[in-house]
Amino acid sequence: KANNMATVSDIFIALSEEVPKCHVFNLCFFFFNIYFRVKEDIFIGLCIAIMKHTQESFEQAPMYVAVMTYLGFGIVTLFGYFRDFLRAVGLEKCHLAQEREEQKDFVPLYQDFENFYTRNLYMRVRDNWNRPVCSLPGPVFDLMERVSDDYNWTFRFTGRTLHNVINMGSYNYLGFAENNADFLQTVADKVNQYGASVCSTRQEIGNLSIHEELEQLVANFLGVEASMTYGMGFATNSMNIPALVDMHSLEKMLKEAVCSGQPRTHRPWKKILIMVEGIYSMEGSVVRLPDIIALKKKYKAYLYLDEAHSIGAVGRSGRGVTELFNVHPADVDVMMGTFTKSFGAAGGYIAGKKDLVDYLRCHSHSAVYSSAMSPPVTEQIIRAMKCIMGKDGSTEGIRRIRQLAENTRYFRARLKEMGFIIYGNDDSPVVPVLLYMPGKVVAFAREMLERKIGVVVVGFPATPITEARARFCVSAAHTRDMLNQVLHHMNEVGDALCLKFSRRKYSSRPDLCDEADFELDS
Repeated sequence: KANNMATVSDIFIALSEEVPKCHVFNLCFFFFNIYFRVKEDIFIGLCIAIMKHTQESFEQAPMYVAVMTYLGFGIVTLFGYFRDFLRAVGLEKCHLAQEREEQKDFVPLYQDFENFYTRNLYMRVRDNWNRPVCSLPGPVFDLMERVSDDYNWTFRFTGRTLHNVINMGSYNYLGFAENNADFLQTVADKVNQYGASVCSTRQEIGNLSIHEELEQLVANFLGVEASMTYGMGFATNSMNIPALVDMHSLEKMLKEAVCSGQPRTHRPWKKILIMVEGIYSMEGSVVRLPDIIALKKKYKAYLYLDEAHSIGAVGRSGRGVTELFNVHPADVDVMMGTFTKSFGAAGGYIAGKKDLVDYLRCHSHSAVYSSAMSPPVTEQIIRAMKCIMGKDGSTEGIRRIRQLAENTRYFRARLKEMGFIIYGNDDSPVVPVLLYMPGKVVAFAREMLERKIGVVVVGFPATPITEARARFCVSAAHTRDMLNQVLHHMNEVGDALCLKFSRRKYSSRPDLCDEADFELDS
């Protein structure tokens, strides 16, 4: 039996590529303890080897990279002050909004120093953002070409369109942002039946049967008692969190809580709301949900889980991080998610116990004042969710979930082999590639677009000043040929711009052998 341990280990590691890690762990426990009754140290060692795949990578860049990054920002800052001096003496024109001379005695509308970064860095490179898309944002899209004659202060269209640019920046995780007449027929039917909008709140005359159908479907999908849907994803958080936590006089209450504790007893406050995300969209990391739940139970707090990027994108059947970690949904007090990403629609939901949902129906500003979700949008979500759950009589939904997982693992593994530093969890379809230096960020985005690959680059202040990055979003709609094309150009651009900062060495089977980790362990 001991001689066969290595072979069995390979089997389970290969199996871990097809099913969630938690299920592999449970399967190993059952398999070895019930059938083989192996020694505890052998079993633990095998489990550690398998669970190692759930670790997240946040490799630090070499010291010279950080030094060059700070030096680059220093040079930009010096030239920025010099250009501001030229503007002050009238030798250079500033196109940003400014105070009029006759308004100088009033309270200023614009803070000059706060606009320093915008004037002197962002405006020079803003051609890399807000690019006009003129097609469906699927796995490929079309971009309208634009040029600037005044260093990006203004743009003009050339009349030329860049066709079939590979889209590596949209949150279209399961590929439901598609133009398929057969799939969208039911959505068109709802437009004809209900119109494009309800023009009323749910509490007045805007409550339709399809809204209730969607809410019941969401509750069933998540495995909770009830849910409530909203027409805007951002408002799902911004309008419901205040209904759960009083934001008035927050600073005063915090000071009193820290200094005095509860009235009379002076004991620490116990009503604490822990708010976490399933997948953090800038880091590509997955929340350590079992640890969070353990802390929540230990301190008798409440847990608010934002699954904007994880619902539909992770888990064996797309049910998010609770399924990924085999956590019971009842351990999460408030489950929040959006329909704007994996479901190819708009809006969001709050789900949990029925008492919670009933409370929000009366106290949420979105429920009381906002118009109900558009009927065709509602139908699109129902269609996509039924497809994921297999209630449409097909296996298309589960195929897309598995394809997304396969594409994610393949794309991440190949980038590591090339020598890029990437952040996040192996299961996360959000793949940040670290670029660090401001000049390289700009050059990377422009060079990739020249090769007809659309990428999203992010820098300070959205990230730490030394951690600018390109953020790739993998989709089930990406074919292997598309990913290979992106990887081919990434390899060339990475060599040309010297972006391969990783000091780790990965084999062609990174899931089975990580040389860097082996060296550390030895």
